[in-house]
Parts: sequence; C-alpha cells; structure tokens
Amino acid sequence: MNVDSGHLIRSLAVIVVVAAAFAGGVQAQPFPSKPIEFNVHTAPGGGTDVFARAVSDIMGREKIFPQPLIVSNRGGGSGAIAFNYAKAKRGDPHVILTIASGSFLAAANRKELDLGLENFTPIAAFALDPQAVAVAADSKFRTIKDLIEAGRKEPNVLTAGISSATGTGRLLLYLVERGTGAKFRYVSFKSGSEAAVAVAGGHVHFTPENLSEMLGLVENRKLTVIAVTSEKRLAAVPDAPTMKEAGYNVTVGTGRGFVMPAGVPKEAVAAMEAAMKRVHDSQLWKDFAARNNYEDMWMGSGEFGKLLASLSVEMNEFLAHISAPQK
Repeated sequence: MNVDSGHLIRSLAVIVVVAAAFAGGVQAQPFPSKPIEFNVHTAPGGGTDVFARAVSDIMGREKIFPQPLIVSNRGGGSGAIAFNYAKAKRGDPHVILTIASGSFLAAANRKELDLGLENFTPIAAFALDPQAVAVAADSKFRTIKDLIEAGRKEPNVLTAGISSATGTGRLLLYLVERGTGAKFRYVSFKSGSEAAVAVAGGHVHFTPENLSEMLGLVENRKLTVIAVTSEKRLAAVPDAPTMKEAGYNVTVGTGRGFVMPAGVPKEAVAAMEAAMKRVHDSQLWKDFAARNNYEDMWMGSGEFGKLLASLSVEMNEFLAHISAPQK
C-alpha cells in the first residue's frame, strides 16, 4: 500500500493543533467554574460560622461571582476535620477554608496532625475579633480582678467554657495564668456561642470567647462582660474595661480570614483575593464589622502568609504548655 507521506504529516499536524487547542481550552477555563465552598470548622452560630456566612452573603448580594456560594460546617477535632478536608482538596480553588487564627495555627503546629502551613494558600485577612471575658448576670464576680484573684487563691476550682482546647480563648487564659498564677478548669463546647449559653445557664463560671458570639446574651442581660482584650473599649460594652486598663498586659483576638488548599492556580488566588477585597471595601462589610465589634484590618495573600508564619512561631510556647503534665 502506498502512503502519501506529505498527506500523513499534514493530518498529524491538524490533530496536534486540535489537541493543543482543546487542552488550552481546559486550562483556560474561567474561575470559578463550579460552586464555591466556604468550609467552617465550628458548629453553626459560632463566630467563624457567622463570619463565613457574612462574607459569602455579601459576595452574593454584590454579584461578585456567577457561581453559588455554599457554607459547609465541618466541626470536630478542634478544627482538624475541616482542616484535613481542605488539605485533601489540594489544587482545587473552589474550596475555601474559613479560619480562626488560634485553632488554625494550633493545628498547623501539631506535628502528629500533618497540617502545616505548607498545605494551605493564604488568601486574605479581614479583621481581629476581640475576646471578651463574660460571667452570668447574677455572678458574684463583678470584675476581672475578682475572677482572677479567685482563680489564684483557689486553683482549678472555677470552670471556663471554651470553644477549643487550642483556640484563642484558651490562649487568653494561658496568658492570664502565666502572668498571675491563677489556675482554671476547662470545658470545651462546639462553639463560643454554646459556651456562652452554658455560662448563662449556670453550667460553667465564665467564658473568654469572642464578643460577637455572646452579644445577644449580653444585650438580653443574661451575661455581663467584665473585660475585653482589645486595645480600646468596645462600643457594644462600654462599661467593660480592657485587660490593660484592669492591670493585665494582655491583648489577643481571633484573626478572621480565609485560605485555599495548596497547589491552586495563581490566577484563582488572584481572583479570589480581588473578590475578597471588594467585599472588605463594601459598605455591607463595614456595617457588619461595626455590629460585631471587629477591629477591622485588611491583608492580601502575601502579607497574610507572612503574618501566619510569624504567629505560628509564637504558638509553639502555648502548645508546649497545654501539652505538658499539669501540676
């Protein structure tokens, strides 16, 4: 059989061109090409959940993306379930992890979990959510000094309700214990809002969780905030002093932000960062941040990544303390 070599070469060239065009079309598929997941490591109603739903709602109302935005709660394991889920989605830019800095960095520093920062791509930081120390409205503890002195004189008697054994609320009390000699007991709940309900119900003595998670109970006079961890007093609880005002050099808060899995396309990172910036610049966000007493901030992907790396180093001392045998 005779073969026209020129015709064969031309045919192969056409096939190669068509294949290349098809491959290029796949690679150039616009982002997002399917629904975007906002994954939350706490139960519905917690501070991280409220934050995620606010941002996804603003994205929808501002029509920033054509695809639906879905908030998925994956609670458990002090965040490890949600963090592992996001890690396993390496390369998928449609998976967003909503992070509370304390729980996220604690998991990243626990070597047995294999959830190091290299498994994630920072996108943006939005705000610092201050912690508030709150007691039941009828509590005998009227000031933060009353509470700490009781914890110092009778160690391991008072019980704090916390959202995570490694979260920012627990970190706050670690700093208080380290500086004063007080000692508290701890009970973990699925979210800071559940811890606040437990305080109001008399099941635990106090909670050091986010003000945004307990504000309804404060407004309904079920809880009293006796201190906040912000630099200045907060408008929602103007009678509550800062920890510094009360004589304790402690300022901490929960960083609110987002990461993607590792290995996502740079174009998708840029697109999501730009979308997040649009949300942060909106009046809807400004109103939400003010209502929740956030200390507003903005960091894009690069700056946020540097901050997480710096805070990760500081987290090690805290983790070493809570993992050591308690005397």
